[in-house]
Amino acid sequence: MFNVVLVEPEIPQNTGNISRTCAATHSVLHLVRPLGFEISDKTLKRAGLDYWQFLDVRYYDSFQELLDKYYDGSNFYFMSTKGAKVYSDAKFKDGDFLIFGKESHGLPEPLLEKHYKETLRIPMWQDLRSLNLSNSVALTLYEALRQTNFDGLNPEGHLTGRLD
Repeated sequence: MFNVVLVEPEIPQNTGNISRTCAATHSVLHLVRPLGFEISDKTLKRAGLDYWQFLDVRYYDSFQELLDKYYDGSNFYFMSTKGAKVYSDAKFKDGDFLIFGKESHGLPEPLLEKHYKETLRIPMWQDLRSLNLSNSVALTLYEALRQTNFDGLNPEGHLTGRLD
């Protein structure tokens, strides 16, 4: 199981899509306030569809609260276009936290500077600013799951019959 952290997310559709990804991968979603939307927002719930019943979501009033509760010096990865290394070079382990910043500004510079060696980036063409947040979460989370052999997930899929 992995932990996905959204620090001050702003766009409900992104958080809805991420919540669906977390439910499908049995990952915990941690939301750090302030949020740029209401949790009851219909666009948030529509993007998550009927997966809310399968989602483990936890809320925090500050990132420091989450850091104090879970950080052990080796279990947090901070995602940024300014990351020290490529996300696929990290050695993920069960229980790690994948930290993502708000859509408009990413994670705060002082936080990235303090945790630079734990900061990861997704390679992209230099003239673009960043990928969509929900795409970045899915890409990183599935790499972490791949590295842990998709432990706890059904590798066979949900098909009950053959297609050939």
